[in-house]
Amino acid sequence: MRCITTMSDDLRARAFERLSEPPAPLPASTRPYAAGQSAAASNPRQRTPLERLRDTLDAMFEACATFREPSHSSFFARNMRLALAEAAADPALLTAAQREGSPESYRRHLLAADPRERYAIAALVWQPGQASPVHAHHTWCGYAVLDGTLSETIFEWDGARHCASATRMQARPSGAVSFVRSGRGAIHRLGNRSEAPAISLHIYGVAGTQLGTHVNDVVRVADAAALV
Repeated sequence: MRCITTMSDDLRARAFERLSEPPAPLPASTRPYAAGQSAAASNPRQRTPLERLRDTLDAMFEACATFREPSHSSFFARNMRLALAEAAADPALLTAAQREGSPESYRRHLLAADPRERYAIAALVWQPGQASPVHAHHTWCGYAVLDGTLSETIFEWDGARHCASATRMQARPSGAVSFVRSGRGAIHRLGNRSEAPAISLHIYGVAGTQLGTHVNDVVRVADAAALV
């Protein structure tokens, strides 16, 4: 159920059309930064791609101030996809260190954490053959593929059997963007079936300290052998 009326959503959407262009930056003296983020860009023209993404996200939440749950709105989902696509198109978004993977499993780099704990931004680096577990989400989640190609398997939840069954697989090339709300209506598995590394950008509706505990809802799969 949507948390606001259609008219209110449309009015806010029209007012928010300015987000299709770079948002006006907050003064450097009042802009909140996560640990490790530089506040040196007092000149708006020197703001980094990550800082611009955070400005956009902050403006989105400000525009959604009266929403009971922003992620339930088509307005929020639409502008989250736009923000991800814009950030993913900038090759300067990540540093060399943030592009480093791990031979053990896909590697997650925390890029920024909202001081008000509304969202966390992370880069995931996937070496060939690496994949996530099959999972839904405890929170809303948006992602964009920055480099390479990922494979996404979509699952359907069977409440009677308490397991998930694969329904389709699709390639997610560089530039692909996705947004899902929380719950088992959106179950998937991301993996790198290519022979080259891949990198994706993710935004989750959790505090940065909760990335490892409050994002993935790992589920049982009806035919686990089919995932190998």
